[in-house]
Amino acid sequence: MPGRLNWQRLLFRSANRSRRTLRTEPNPTAAKSHDITLATPAAILLWNRPALTATVCEAIAEAPPRKLLVVADGPRTVEEAALCQQARAVINKVDWECEVATNFADENLGCKQRISSGLDWVFSLVEEAIVLEDDCLPHPTFFAFCQELLRKYRDDERVMMISGDNFLPGQIGIEESYVFSRYFAVWGWASWRRAWHKYDISMQNWETVKAQQQLAALYSQEYVRAHLAAMFDAAQRNEIDTWDIQWFYSCLFQHGLSVVPKANLVSNIGIVGAHSSSAGHNHNLPVFAMDAHALRHPAWVFPDERYDSAFFERNLRPPRRGVAGTAVTRVSKALPASWRQHLKAVKNKLRRGSG
Repeated sequence: MPGRLNWQRLLFRSANRSRRTLRTEPNPTAAKSHDITLATPAAILLWNRPALTATVCEAIAEAPPRKLLVVADGPRTVEEAALCQQARAVINKVDWECEVATNFADENLGCKQRISSGLDWVFSLVEEAIVLEDDCLPHPTFFAFCQELLRKYRDDERVMMISGDNFLPGQIGIEESYVFSRYFAVWGWASWRRAWHKYDISMQNWETVKAQQQLAALYSQEYVRAHLAAMFDAAQRNEIDTWDIQWFYSCLFQHGLSVVPKANLVSNIGIVGAHSSSAGHNHNLPVFAMDAHALRHPAWVFPDERYDSAFFERNLRPPRRGVAGTAVTRVSKALPASWRQHLKAVKNKLRRGSG
């Protein structure tokens, strides 16, 4: 067993109600999420950062869920045990009435096993959930946005997840409230049991998919295919302790899509963590309000080439030949921290192409 299961009903009293310093952009037409109680369960994944955990819990309190699921990894050292305990103790300070379930590991499982097993546990208990890690700080309207689209696409197998992340806010002309993408960003997201059941942590068919050049059917850009192939290779060989590359792979080869909001709804405020010691340019982005009661839906459930092309162009395209190192530095700063460890493979590919 990865940890203990504990159900309790409690009232949270936050000892510190000081507001976060995250930049938010006003939207006078947006409804307030905290005017309603969130019916959709929320899950928070935490470890050894009590201050960040407290900040994210304060944000959750602005749209209080009726059910809160808490997953925590264990300490690596005796010294780290105190921080892990302090992070877990934050859950005893919530100021709304809700049902809480905890799944705490007694020892350190690592990012890959703890988050994947934790999400297995979450989706064994509930049909759908909104998921936040301890460094993903949402705008209050993020929750209602997720709840509404979880309802709308509950039975649509094409949609694998709802993301709160837009790394190109205002840079392309999106008329609808959201688009669909083949980039699966998990700095604040939501999904269903029916989607998570397709998660393949071992990526068991990757070698066959790679041999059949299936990425070519999904991405026209060679540099995107090279980058993803390098990431999938590293993850399958267990060269990186992560879970999200496998989720990306699972969504992609189920021909799944992610919802991307027109406005960014979640900001990653974690600088120091399991895989990171510095911020990239997708960290600490401002967040915006979104009125979930007045969403303008796309006419088609189809990937938006404008968003995907602009995102890949900004974050993945290498520069002119001969400056591969600069390309990898730029890519590294754009991507989730867990991916950065294995950009050496991409760098070598670029160097070979630089003649």
